[in-house]
Amino acid sequence: MPTSENIRGLEPSATLAVAARARALRAQGRAIIDLSAGEPDFRTPDFISEAGIAAIQDGLTRYTAAAGLVELRQAIADDLARRSGKLVDASGVVVTAGAKQAIFNACFVLFGPGDRVLLPTPYWTSYPDIVRLARAEPIALPGDETHGFKVSVAQLERQSDERVRGLILNTPCNPTGAIYSLEELHAIATWAARRAIWIISDEIYGRLCYDGRRRAPGLLDLDVALLERTVLVDGVSKTFAMTGWRIGFSYSDAHLAGLMAALQSHITSSAATPAQHAAVAAYSAEPLEAESVHAMAETFHRRRDLLLSLFAEHLPQVSYVRPEGAFYLFFRTDRFYDDAAPDSVAFCARLLEQAEVALVPGAAFGDDRYVRLSFAASEDALAEGVRRIAAALGAGHVGRRRA
Repeated sequence: MPTSENIRGLEPSATLAVAARARALRAQGRAIIDLSAGEPDFRTPDFISEAGIAAIQDGLTRYTAAAGLVELRQAIADDLARRSGKLVDASGVVVTAGAKQAIFNACFVLFGPGDRVLLPTPYWTSYPDIVRLARAEPIALPGDETHGFKVSVAQLERQSDERVRGLILNTPCNPTGAIYSLEELHAIATWAARRAIWIISDEIYGRLCYDGRRRAPGLLDLDVALLERTVLVDGVSKTFAMTGWRIGFSYSDAHLAGLMAALQSHITSSAATPAQHAAVAAYSAEPLEAESVHAMAETFHRRRDLLLSLFAEHLPQVSYVRPEGAFYLFFRTDRFYDDAAPDSVAFCARLLEQAEVALVPGAAFGDDRYVRLSFAASEDALAEGVRRIAAALGAGHVGRRRA
């Protein structure tokens, strides 16, 4: 069937594809352990769900402005101000149908044919396709493997030319869990400002941090002078266990926010109204918010530590990036590839079919040497999953170990 050039080369989300296959096998009665999920395995906190239910019962189900409910935009601005200690203008907030739409809005408004956008690699799976949908060119920029795959100013400078218009950062990073320090962010933002390059900073995991951190450094921790050409992206999905509610947002200069809202008015009109009212509760109820967010982060912290101990016990020969945030372990598997499983896609497919453990291939994130494991799962599931992986690799069921 003839299709538009707009979608040439477009592939479905790899993470959603793995989850769909795991569900299908489970429906057949297979005892699948799904460690592919990109969402918290917690219920949305009751006070948030109750606000959404009340909105429906009160008939608050009509259209909102494309940029979102005024009270939600203000609640988000107030939350950003509390976290950063800066004045935050609610007119710069655009509420979206998930953070993914906020990234799409920003790329579609800022970039176009002939433009290049730098993507530190490994990257979240949707970034390259979103950039391509904007008719721009994604440029993969492999990070330093010994430094959590983070990129430096020197690396950015070497890859840049007059066509580079943008940089998409993700901190904490999906899939590595790496966090850029405030000093690293300052250096990158200073470089980008000098080169007139836009930064889109995806901070969706910003409050899921470990090792004594309560949140990761972000754009708003930088000097205001460095924020002129930046777009902050965040949302309720990970922090409040609200993935299915589909509420994200962008924060930028008010003029750019107006352009993104205008674009959105022709795509989705606005995010779902009851979900927006639920998000007002999430961002407004500060004591409850802090309690629920901290409890979830602490659980993920315990699971992270358990997972690292399980790898030390069962898979000591396997290297990985130590996660500082988010809820993923990105570990290296290319030593186990063989003719039957020559890459991360085939490796994960065989592991799912034979060991009944679902992981996401690193190829989806731009690095075929690795795979991603999500620890948004129970401790029992993590322990059994690692044991199954170790048994499959040790028995040679999934690839033969390479020297």
